[in-house]
Amino acid sequence: MKEFNTTGPCNSAEHYMINAITRLQGVEELIDGKKYFVIHAARQSGKTTYLQDLAKRLNAGGKYYALYCSLEKAQNVIEPERGIPVIYDCITLSLQKTSAILYIYDESYEQDKKSRPLVLLTLFLMNFVKSLDKPLVILFDEADCLSEGTLISFLRQLRDGYNDRSIMPFVHSVALVGMRNIRDYKARIRPESATLGDASPFNIIAESLTIQNFTKEEIVQLYSQHTDETGQIFEDGAIKLVWEQTQGQPWLVNAIAREVIVKILKSDYTKPVTAELVTQAIQNIILARPTHIDSLLERLKEDRVRSVIEPMILGKEFIDRGSDDFLYTRDLGLIRVDDAAQIRPANPIYAEVIIRKLSFSMQETLQNPKYPYQILRYQKPDGSIDVDYLMHDFQQFWQANSDVWVNKYSDYPEAGPLLVMQAFLQRVVNGGGQIIRDMASGNGRLDLMMIYGGKKYPIELKIRYGKKYVDKGLNQTAGYMDLHCCDEGWMVIFDRRKTIKWKDKLYMKKETVDGKTVTIVGA
Repeated sequence: MKEFNTTGPCNSAEHYMINAITRLQGVEELIDGKKYFVIHAARQSGKTTYLQDLAKRLNAGGKYYALYCSLEKAQNVIEPERGIPVIYDCITLSLQKTSAILYIYDESYEQDKKSRPLVLLTLFLMNFVKSLDKPLVILFDEADCLSEGTLISFLRQLRDGYNDRSIMPFVHSVALVGMRNIRDYKARIRPESATLGDASPFNIIAESLTIQNFTKEEIVQLYSQHTDETGQIFEDGAIKLVWEQTQGQPWLVNAIAREVIVKILKSDYTKPVTAELVTQAIQNIILARPTHIDSLLERLKEDRVRSVIEPMILGKEFIDRGSDDFLYTRDLGLIRVDDAAQIRPANPIYAEVIIRKLSFSMQETLQNPKYPYQILRYQKPDGSIDVDYLMHDFQQFWQANSDVWVNKYSDYPEAGPLLVMQAFLQRVVNGGGQIIRDMASGNGRLDLMMIYGGKKYPIELKIRYGKKYVDKGLNQTAGYMDLHCCDEGWMVIFDRRKTIKWKDKLYMKKETVDGKTVTIVGA
């Protein structure tokens, strides 16, 4: 029985999978053209699966010898005197594992590992290629884990061999593969540099390619493989929700299916996979914080990532979309640019875990018994939530604790108030409700949809930058309410001016916009 894979590369004999060749076009044309190129994509998006499949196809084709080689063992070995021998060992070990290529161990290079590391790779690859009767293609996986002197020497030795191919044999084609594009290798070489520049030790790059997420049709195709094998059906609503929540991120698509089928339904294939089960699976995955998600969240601490994520949370326009920081954060798979050219989290699941991560310490604090807040406190007799009461409680909390908590968000100081508010609202989720977060650059706010007992409560969070900004927010809130068919909504405005007294900051007033009631909540 096959399964949905969430650990390591896929194997067609064991896992449901989309044919790797369909997810990235043009690679074999680059190889035929003797090009050196880069493939980059976010973590666990299918890079290794693609490379291993490509190596098998190239070797089976008979035109080339193809070597898959992971450089992960050289991670964080910055001195070339140590790092280059590790890379050499990675290459020779990969050759020993590859039955398609005849490799005979040559101990003469053991001395070169110690005495001539800065030319070791060039010499070895040049001489090894001489012994082959077909061109050699090397697919270097995890290439972006190299850093500083090791990375510089590695790239230079490849470049030297490339440039001299007309006078000596060398590797026919090379792929450098990892999460980062080649422009981001500069951060591993010279952290103070803006770019690699024209003097790049790898300025021979022909093209940079990326592996795309699954399309909705590919999700259908993937899930249909399970249906064909077991008879278990994925309802249309379930597939639609998976697509909306993951935007086709491969690990998430597989993880949700596995969570539903194996953990929730206990492999009972007689029960269909429904949208309700998908919702439960997503919440389980978010709460479990598996390695895939944790590794992404660790990036939030990086200055380069923070410079992009904080403006997105605030709804500010991120001006330089060609900057290294923006492109780096996008390549990590944390953000995307939507059809309206707005910067958003890569998918709603990532949006949720980003906010939860950034507000986690406060969420933990608010679960302390000295804060006796429960969702029942805010329920009306009909079971709906008294949001005005909820907002009043938040105002009192904010007045008493704002200075302390905003200071705790030193990494994201401007977004601090919005993060505190969302941590406060987490009690709705803990009480069985749901909060949908919609953040995007350029819209000037962060939209929340609080759902409890089947009823929707739209809330907009803003930082005050002037009265016109507030007036604009009323129309924005009304538009958000109209989108979700709500007649009542709330706009929370944080006034960070030091000269304004709390009695003037804290207020609640209702406005009517296009027949809809918007409650403005001052904070």
